[in-house]
Amino acid sequence: MEQRINIFEKGSGAMQALYGLGQYLAKSPVEQSLLNLVYFRVSQINGCAFCLDMHSKDLRAQGETEQRLYLLNAWREAPFYTEKERSALAWAEALTKITSGIVPDDIYTTASKHFSEAELIDLTLAVITINSYNRINIAFGAAVGTYQVGQFG
Repeated sequence: MEQRINIFEKGSGAMQALYGLGQYLAKSPVEQSLLNLVYFRVSQINGCAFCLDMHSKDLRAQGETEQRLYLLNAWREAPFYTEKERSALAWAEALTKITSGIVPDDIYTTASKHFSEAELIDLTLAVITINSYNRINIAFGAAVGTYQVGQFG
């Protein structure tokens, strides 16, 4: 997709709000590798090529395996993810694919076994943040393939 609007130039003031969430999440007790896995999964759901490129590079730089990246779309059937990761992925999908208005009780119960209330709040903010970035990139386009690991750090 060709870039329609360079949001980083034309919308720098608006983007500062999202950057603030990213700075907050960088200090979260939720592991950055898990947050990047969630970012990657949500970007798969939303079809955001820029974010898929970015987070796959970040994940690989953190030591993530190709096998886990390739099978993330089928994480329920693949044996390569921990119960904590599965609960985070289920939580992220429920928040991204809003179908019934509220996250189902079983997903909340499972997530609350693996995350404290503060961590669950951070995980929720992470899902909100990546959904926002996905929608911005899908609306205005982005230079897919240009991201370098650590570029936005």
